[in-house]
Amino acid sequence: MTDFILVAWVSALIGMARMKWMLGRGQRWKRGEKLRLLFAGYNGTRNTGSDVRVNEMLHQIRHVLGAENVDFSVMTQDFGRTKGYFDGTNQVHLPDVFPPMLYREVGKNHGVIACEGSMFKSKFANALTTMMIGSLGLASAENKLSVGYGGEAGHMDPLIRNMCARYVSESLVITRNTESQGLLRSLGIQAELGTDTAWTFKPHPQEYAQKVLREAGWDGKKPILVICPIHPFVWPVKASIAKYIARVTTGAYKESQYRTVYFHESGREVDQKFQNYVSGITNATKAFLQRHQVFPILVAMERLDAVACREIAAQIPGTPVFTSDDYDMFQMVSILRACTYMVSSRYHGIVTCMPSLVASAGVTMDERIRNLMSERGHERLFLTVDDPELEPKLLHIMETLVTERDAVREGIGSTVVRNLKVMARMGVLLEDAVRRQYPEFPLRSGVLSWDDYLPPLDENLLQLAERYDTSAAVLAANH
Repeated sequence: MTDFILVAWVSALIGMARMKWMLGRGQRWKRGEKLRLLFAGYNGTRNTGSDVRVNEMLHQIRHVLGAENVDFSVMTQDFGRTKGYFDGTNQVHLPDVFPPMLYREVGKNHGVIACEGSMFKSKFANALTTMMIGSLGLASAENKLSVGYGGEAGHMDPLIRNMCARYVSESLVITRNTESQGLLRSLGIQAELGTDTAWTFKPHPQEYAQKVLREAGWDGKKPILVICPIHPFVWPVKASIAKYIARVTTGAYKESQYRTVYFHESGREVDQKFQNYVSGITNATKAFLQRHQVFPILVAMERLDAVACREIAAQIPGTPVFTSDDYDMFQMVSILRACTYMVSSRYHGIVTCMPSLVASAGVTMDERIRNLMSERGHERLFLTVDDPELEPKLLHIMETLVTERDAVREGIGSTVVRNLKVMARMGVLLEDAVRRQYPEFPLRSGVLSWDDYLPPLDENLLQLAERYDTSAAVLAANH
């Protein structure tokens, strides 16, 4: 019922926006103005992956459209947790009850870039997907730029699926895999193939990570094994007025409350599944440490992951825990890239360390890591979070990372360079969408190479391009 109310509310606002445009009262871009774009996402929770991908989205699109021509705004749930992020971008508060804010902010801008990775899914929260659909639908209703950038589509509950088909049909959605593209096209939505946008991220230099890791007990020599666990069984988050009333009046549901009216899944079954997951990872890691001289660390890519990290750390004494509460995205990714081996249940844990060729494997709760491993040609390097044989299978995969490290790194390197080119194509698609929507917007002209559609690449990515790309000579000459 709560989902129905939220969908009905947002749908009504889209209808109001369409009427406003028909009456000639909407904000249309005019020649000489800066193009105001709202980046609609779920930042401000210290989810490292979400922050990194939006950071690079802003960099790329500003580079493609020209910093002097644009004015960007990005949503945040907590200004304190995004302080120092998203240089040159306005930050606007995203409240828990978001429809009025969404209507207001889309109305102020000339277009929307939806930037959540899990853009069209019921796996995590129907409210989040409703916000993504609503932001794009509101922009389309006012005949503005409406683009989903580097997102995914998966299973949607019928109510959300119907809403998506109805209100995203006039938008351009650039997906980060073919599976998402096919699903959206089946709903009548214009979907083009792209990728994630985290590939170009520049963390702090390695000197920073080495200093932090030495302070945590690393000897400066041992290979580093990083584990990025999650609590995979508390999703989806659902809005519940009844639970909220019970929480306020009796104190019930304290542990499962996400915020205000939103609650995680909870109960004995959830707890048991989580313990099986934690035990599987813990025991596999212990066995691996007995066989190999490595320095283990635990990383909470998102604040909620700290629970899983501390559960595992309690059973492997002396293992340092790094959480996104304590380390910002520039620090965290620097630490990840200093590692040798990774086992991660976080998609962006894997993506953000791939440019430094960390040999990585996944324990996945949904299709994201599975799709990434398939793209790398590493289908043997992932498991599911509920695998009944998680411990022995994971130990085997960790051994594979050691024995086949060079081959794994080769697959990773070529995948990074391939995705850089796909990300560049996303810039071309975005440029074309702006040209169609606002023909007088001052876009670049002349002959441009693929890397002209990316923010400036750091030395590490340039070296990877020279190694894995046959057109690297062109790229090197351009720099």
